[in-house]
Amino acid sequence: MNIIQTNKKDQYYTEDHEWIEFQGAVAYIGICKFKLTGFKQIQSINFNDAAGFKKQGDVIATIAYNEYTIEAHMPVDGKILNVNDKLLTGNLDILLDCSESSAWLALIVPSEPHERKDLRLPTQYQMNGKSKYAK
Repeated sequence: MNIIQTNKKDQYYTEDHEWIEFQGAVAYIGICKFKLTGFKQIQSINFNDAAGFKKQGDVIATIAYNEYTIEAHMPVDGKILNVNDKLLTGNLDILLDCSESSAWLALIVPSEPHERKDLRLPTQYQMNGKSKYAK
């Protein structure tokens, strides 16, 4: 098992521009604003079957605006408890306004809440107009 000391907020990033914020036995997951580059608004979010266990990398949602389509992936193995009600009631553009804070996609139960394999600390994932990983 690859355990990394957690940061103060306990938030991490994936190579594919998703984020996860661990809160004890549960975690909130979402997508980074960088991944929405080119989106002026969000026309639809289609959540894949949320029931059951999901593996790290599984597609959990598809987000669309005109000809742009992106996929949101599960950042760790676990089970989706629920998706953000604001997104289900049509408030889709919250992802554009504050995608890396309160605009989460789903609440999950990570199968290993202390596992941080393949996740990046905020200092390793920087947003300065574009996304990059510190070497």
